[in-house]
Amino acid sequence: MLMKAALPLAAIALLSGCATKPQALYNYGTYSESYYAYKQDTSAENLLAMQQAILTAIENANDSVSKRVAPGMYANLGYIYFKQGDTKQAVHYFEMEKGLYPESAHFMDRVIEKVRKAEAKGAKS
Repeated sequence: MLMKAALPLAAIALLSGCATKPQALYNYGTYSESYYAYKQDTSAENLLAMQQAILTAIENANDSVSKRVAPGMYANLGYIYFKQGDTKQAVHYFEMEKGLYPESAHFMDRVIEKVRKAEAKGAKS
């Protein structure tokens, strides 16, 4: 009789241990909000706010469970630097995206090639 009563209690205890909330793989910080604000109003102020949100999320990645920067963060940061005219920093962050997420290598290589062509064209002018 005691065994029959213990079995449901053991099952409940076992299942309640599985009810923990899963941890997020990446910490986006305020990136989503800043990205939305930038898409609504593409002002320089919103671009800088998005840039800062990305930099903060990258810095805080070490505090996250996965210790990894979210996919696309370095690429987006590279794009921001490109828009600001800093092609060297843009390529640096595109390379970081490619290194962290090899599946993006083909796309990042094409973007880097276009940045370097734009850079060379600007140097000729």
